[in-house]
Amino acid sequence: MISRPDVVVVGSGGSGAPLAARLSEDPERRVLLLEAGPAPVGARDYPPELLDPATVQGAMPGHPANWSYLGHLTAQLPYTIARGRILGGSTALNGAYFVRARPADFDAWAEIAGPEWSYDAMLPVLRRLETDRDYGDDDGHGSSGPMVVVRPPQNSILAAAFTSAARERGFPLEIDKNRPGAAGVGPVPANVHRPPGVSGAVRWNTGLAYIDPARERPNLEVRGGVRVLRVLIRAGRAVGVETTAGQIEAGEVVLCAGAIATPHLLLVSGIGPQADLAALGIDVVADLPVGVAFSDHPDIAVGWRARGPVVSSRERVAFPTALNLSSQRVPSAQSPPNEPSEPATATDLEILLAVKPLGYLLTGAAHPMGVGVRAVLRHPVRTLRALFGVSARRMAQQISHRDDMQLIVALQQPVGRGRITITSADPLTPPRIDYNYLQEEADRSRMRLGIRTAVELLRTTAFASVFDGLTELGDAELDDDAELDAWMLGHLGTAIHMCGSAPMGAVVDSHGRVHGVPGLRVADTSILPWVPSRGPAATSVAIGERIADFMRADG
Repeated sequence: MISRPDVVVVGSGGSGAPLAARLSEDPERRVLLLEAGPAPVGARDYPPELLDPATVQGAMPGHPANWSYLGHLTAQLPYTIARGRILGGSTALNGAYFVRARPADFDAWAEIAGPEWSYDAMLPVLRRLETDRDYGDDDGHGSSGPMVVVRPPQNSILAAAFTSAARERGFPLEIDKNRPGAAGVGPVPANVHRPPGVSGAVRWNTGLAYIDPARERPNLEVRGGVRVLRVLIRAGRAVGVETTAGQIEAGEVVLCAGAIATPHLLLVSGIGPQADLAALGIDVVADLPVGVAFSDHPDIAVGWRARGPVVSSRERVAFPTALNLSSQRVPSAQSPPNEPSEPATATDLEILLAVKPLGYLLTGAAHPMGVGVRAVLRHPVRTLRALFGVSARRMAQQISHRDDMQLIVALQQPVGRGRITITSADPLTPPRIDYNYLQEEADRSRMRLGIRTAVELLRTTAFASVFDGLTELGDAELDDDAELDAWMLGHLGTAIHMCGSAPMGAVVDSHGRVHGVPGLRVADTSILPWVPSRGPAATSVAIGERIADFMRADG
């Protein structure tokens, strides 16, 4: 057991596991990785539902592998937010979507954070972290990194229909969403791998990828079941953490707890907006805009009925295909398929194909008794407590439409910003999370366009043999902006891709060091100035890798 580590890493998710593993490659650096949830050893030690990339059962409210935070997507719409609470964090729960941020995302962040975050500077990092089974031999991908990346087969009934529909509507092919180029329709890179000794492919989380191979290092210790309560700060410097198991002193503290828990820890430790902290009786260590302007991807599922059997048990990834598009460049219905010579710089909408019914995605049951029932039976206290905060209307919608197929429409570059605040100095009191979704007309208008485009895809010739009608959305809503706005606000969801709650420039510097608090860094999606235009899982891993580089260089 490491008594006084050189570095304590808080959180073992998308960024924390890579950071701890890379730092421990230096045998002279003692690294302690703390995880509030369990720390399984090997794939067989994980709950089987967390390994299944064809479902997202671990994200069900109340599942013990997630923090079921109560958030508000709008003032009227409560929503339970699942964040990983196990080694691997949210990479052990998510849809196995492992798509890089766009080059334009990196370059825009670099305007704030400096050239070390530009796409050209980050490409070696992106290559180093992956083993790309499809393109690992070219100069844009990696062939020997911890995260295994594959592209699901596209020859199923639904994937083929979706791709043909997008082409029929004039959108280009995008055969590799992890390289620069024009956005379009194509396979979704997935972190799925079949490790030795395991039957079938599994969701390849960062615990499996980074920590398991490093466990034998004497200078790395992984402690599960230890919740960090606050950062210990003496004379203005971070000197360790206070946990449910006592105080742990360290030479440096790195928060990798995610874009909700990291700002929460900063705030209860006295790092945040001075007026807010003072009002709660918290001594202010650093007056910084923590939690004041996060961003995320609002999404809405367009439900539809299938004609005949379309679901295959051979589909081992829930979301194999996506259309990424710009709201400024939507082809008309008469446009022929096009291949733009210039890449679109704004890919602000995404339409994601789900190839399993809603009930199966959430419960893993071929004929689910109802959304949430299986989780309630397994974990009754946690689940019922989590469901208490969920909109009753939304739960009724999901139960009654559990057999629906879905196209999930997401706004990838929202104008709106959310806020995380605390209501108590007690670190065990959860933070308040206000998303403020669809408050701006620019966001509503683009979401309307995404919804209508998804419906147009379903009504193409390519979908005619499998599409048997929409299940909730009607022509009355589709033909009237005000009606559609009301429908959207009643069916709103979130991709849970939060970023920017402790951003570079405002809260931390380009190396993740918290302004004015020596010995403290942040290394997770909190530090991104805003959410990328693709899901952030791959970017989260890159952050862990990048901050590890900086820490080695900083000494």
